[in-house]
Amino acid sequence: MKRLLPLLLLGLLSQATAQEKKESPNALFQQGVDLFFAAKPKESVAAFDQLIALVPDSKPQLWQRGLSLYYAGDYKGGREQFEVHQTVNGNDVENAAWHFLCIAKGEGVEAARKVFIPIEGDSRIPMKQVHELFAGKGSEEAVLKAAEEGEGERLRNHRCYAHLYLGLYFEAIGEDAKAKAHMLKAAQDYSMDHYMGRVAQVHVKIRGWE
Repeated sequence: MKRLLPLLLLGLLSQATAQEKKESPNALFQQGVDLFFAAKPKESVAAFDQLIALVPDSKPQLWQRGLSLYYAGDYKGGREQFEVHQTVNGNDVENAAWHFLCIAKGEGVEAARKVFIPIEGDSRIPMKQVHELFAGKGSEEAVLKAAEEGEGERLRNHRCYAHLYLGLYFEAIGEDAKAKAHMLKAAQDYSMDHYMGRVAQVHVKIRGWE
């Protein structure tokens, strides 16, 4: 996903007193992130919910909460979070993909495809091909081919994203062996330390694929 920390929270921590900082918006946000990275999605959701209770206007920005809801098994809540995030981040293929995943888990793949969010303008590699795959118009091969652009860390990042979303997609459609193979590549062979790279590592840990 494109955003890590909601911008509206950045100024709030400095306004808090020392006593308040323990449960300041930024502290609660970081708790939510840290708990997710520790493969504790339910506890992560609870921290994000405390943040929303404190700063209701932060909710649309919190795509991180949507990921935690997905792994906590609250697919209805995840769907709603990604829908509200769409109102502030309208050209992100990843948001459309996670919205799809929540519906696919809760209602089935066909239901997810019927309301799949159209996205234009996300030029990141290989997001165009990922979107086509989830829409039922693309292929695994097209995603992998698109990811082979660049070199060094740039190439590694493209491969990480490709295998992450291939793993998520194949899990959603019930092809668990392919899902595991791709997710292990995202989490291990092409591991990255950014948020979505860490998502692959959390996925592997929660599924017991380590």
